[in-house]
Amino acid sequence: MPPDPTQSAAAGTAANNSAEALRSVHTRSFVDLLRKLGCSVLVTTYQAGKLAILRENDGVINTHFQVYQRPMGLAHNAGRLALGTATTVEEYRNMADVAAKLEPPGRHDAAYLPRNSHITGNIDIHEMAYGDEGLWIVNTRFSCLCTLDGEHSFVPRWRPPFISGYAPEDRCHLNGLEMVDGRPKYVTALGQTDTAGGWRDDKAAGGVLLDVDSGEAICSGLSMPHSPRWHDGRLWVLESGNGTLATVDLDSGRIETVVELPGFTRGLDFFGPFAFVGLSQVRESATFSGIRLTERESERHSGVWVVDLRSGRIVAFLQFEEAVQEVFAVAVLPGMRFPDVLASDAPQVPISFALPSEALAEVQRPASPPESSRS
Repeated sequence: MPPDPTQSAAAGTAANNSAEALRSVHTRSFVDLLRKLGCSVLVTTYQAGKLAILRENDGVINTHFQVYQRPMGLAHNAGRLALGTATTVEEYRNMADVAAKLEPPGRHDAAYLPRNSHITGNIDIHEMAYGDEGLWIVNTRFSCLCTLDGEHSFVPRWRPPFISGYAPEDRCHLNGLEMVDGRPKYVTALGQTDTAGGWRDDKAAGGVLLDVDSGEAICSGLSMPHSPRWHDGRLWVLESGNGTLATVDLDSGRIETVVELPGFTRGLDFFGPFAFVGLSQVRESATFSGIRLTERESERHSGVWVVDLRSGRIVAFLQFEEAVQEVFAVAVLPGMRFPDVLASDAPQVPISFALPSEALAEVQRPASPPESSRS
């Protein structure tokens, strides 16, 4: 663990949970790192039904929460933000002019406002990523990668070669996705099975990392792999069942563990030489029984741990204490020190407008408030 002491984080308000239940602690180095990097961190927790925004504020981490129904996958790119929920994909756009007007004045530097909500139905959305053709989604229930259009629930685009067809049966627990050059390149699954829930029979050692282009396994025999990532010329993956961050040799398929962490590793993003890794306590249930992590770590934690890739050492962490027991996605927001994500019922939403640039030149300030805003 990092040598510095922990501090309590300041929790924002969230419906149906007291600030006490959503409390967290963090190392002083977590604050220093966010300040130095000039970034913030988004975290989803489907178990607690929250999107958490981790942001530095006056020497502590402010943990601001928004409520969703089973939030999981996150995608962020060029001012766009997408969030996968139980039955929808929610899309947001950063509107900097709105950020300047949020309370307290001058504190926020980004404000994501809702732009679209697409109903997918219950497809058990896992990881998502933006590419050249828009948003790609891991559709775990139907064992495929898909995109969205204006007519259909989802558009299947790719499935592992061992999956014979589309069925809402979670046949292999496809979960992780990484894009390279704007296209899906790497995915992870918990098994190479083609029967309903078949991956559960060998979850401790049946996981696989696949090359999307060829459909071939780069490496197999993994313990519940998640979050493949291409960073700094190397392929990274979380072996969640072992609680590890690892690299993958593309030629040999060999896995090299970089660090063991005190939780179920799921959710991964990078900023320079630092890896931000999501950790979950994992429940004592059939889903997580028989994996090495539960045998290695009797006390498991939930939160975000930061690893310096140059040394493989843990340099900072933020640990949730009560209500947040499982983390799914972790996304670093570069250049955004104190962002907010506004719910659709936020008072700023009905009076904030995004227009094409050519129209902005002809926008005129109204002489008086519109009828709906008059007292």
